[in-house]
Amino acid sequence: MADHAPDAIDTSRPHSARIWNHLLGGEDNYEADRAAAAAILSVFPGMADITRHSRQFTGRAVGHLVRDAGIRQFLDVGSGLPTADNTHEIAQRTAPEARIVYVDNDPLVLAHARALLTSTPEGRCQYVDADARDTDRILEEAARTLDFTRPVGLMLMGILGLIEDYDEARSLVRRLLAALPPGSHLALNDGTTTDPAYVEALHRHNPRAAVPYTPRAPHQIERYFENLHLLPPGVVSCPRWHPDPTAETPPEVAAYGGVARKP
Repeated sequence: MADHAPDAIDTSRPHSARIWNHLLGGEDNYEADRAAAAAILSVFPGMADITRHSRQFTGRAVGHLVRDAGIRQFLDVGSGLPTADNTHEIAQRTAPEARIVYVDNDPLVLAHARALLTSTPEGRCQYVDADARDTDRILEEAARTLDFTRPVGLMLMGILGLIEDYDEARSLVRRLLAALPPGSHLALNDGTTTDPAYVEALHRHNPRAAVPYTPRAPHQIERYFENLHLLPPGVVSCPRWHPDPTAETPPEVAAYGGVARKP
């Protein structure tokens, strides 16, 4: 586990990217993050399931976009700390020429991304240090690696709940999509208000967090996909989006997601 950090990293307050890393079994986190994770789990043990199923949803979404939609470029905003099966690894496993741009503004994420997010020789993998709200900077920097005349897979995984104002979150999605050509896809998931225990756990956690997290109702998540062609099965609990057909009936967790195409 991390025990030393650059001066720019505030290790005294828990951060969502590092809590997420701890819940996924990673080591790039600090005592405040581990304590916050333990406090959340004490109120809501299902948080571990949400973390795992959200990560698996990301993998299935990327795989679908590469195999079935022919996407070869990805803009992953709010990427978090690198773990196993990052977006570029999944995409380049099928399409070695795929190009991926990650965006985050946590100094620890930046430090690890530069070392761990390595690309295949045929593709590209870059990192942009920017706040998700700074869409102009994101698009300007991403254009150095991605060709915005060709379809892009826009990934917004668990990031919009970190924007407290819902209208601002929707505006962020619209601004990013506006720069992408027809045939681009939006893949998105976020925590929901569908489980009272999850909502209570966040209520207790948020006052200590560097950035509070706001869950949304499922219909609010659906509105992120306005004016897009939502792919079946629509916006559903993450384990129920394209589950393994040989697996048991997938559970319902308080994280919903979907994938849609820009017409």
